[in-house]
Amino acid sequence: MARTVQNEAVHGGSQAYDRIGVGYAAVRRPDPRLAAMIHQAIGDAETVLNVGAGTGSYEPLDRAVVAVEPSSVMLAQHRGFRRVQGMAEHLPFGDAAFDVAMAVLTVHHWDDLDRGLAELSRVSRRQVVFTWDPEHRPQLWIMADYVPAIGAMETARFAFVPHIVSALGAHTVSTFEIPHDFTDGFQAAFWRRPEMYLDPAVRSASSTFASLPPEAVEPGVERLRRDLESGHWYRTYGDLLSKERIDWGYRLIVAGGAKS
Repeated sequence: MARTVQNEAVHGGSQAYDRIGVGYAAVRRPDPRLAAMIHQAIGDAETVLNVGAGTGSYEPLDRAVVAVEPSSVMLAQHRGFRRVQGMAEHLPFGDAAFDVAMAVLTVHHWDDLDRGLAELSRVSRRQVVFTWDPEHRPQLWIMADYVPAIGAMETARFAFVPHIVSALGAHTVSTFEIPHDFTDGFQAAFWRRPEMYLDPAVRSASSTFASLPPEAVEPGVERLRRDLESGHWYRTYGDLLSKERIDWGYRLIVAGGAKS
């Protein structure tokens, strides 16, 4: 088992979260419905590796979990006891060291996706990956009509789901529809609460918003503000207000088998 690392610099995806990670946990609160789906996929695993763990969202509390995360800022907000600062492409564990390796909304930050997925497969008997499908349509309205730079960035950095399925040899791909009251403030969480995108704290907890230059974001946010005040947004998207949940392209991918 690898040693716990406190302060060593780790490059790659850590840089963004070292910058935006402060206060992240206040906005990105695990949603119990997504947690239930992930925990069902984890099944009866006794040992779990959480790669790109962030603050520890969706880790099962009743298992032995090791968290791997490149950002020291994120690790400082993680409440687990077994935390390792490291990267997905170089996991410091032996072959089949864990029953399950989980990766929740992180693969798009990896420097080398295929190597990271190969490492996930190497160190665990089952792999559980939650991600977004850039081929999904329709796009979320905030990226389609207000901040198109979001769509361009997300499409460029997220891997197509069939690619991940092939790399892992996955056997299951499940759709997670985002509930209207979803508590984890990632990109699509506020599809029925448009005023939330006006809050800088909410935007700063999204790696996409936080990574884009202000000139790519602020004009769209201001137009959204005006459209909410004038009622234009409600005239255009009012049908969303009657929906309880919508498929915005989020997928749970499962590969491998049960613990031996």
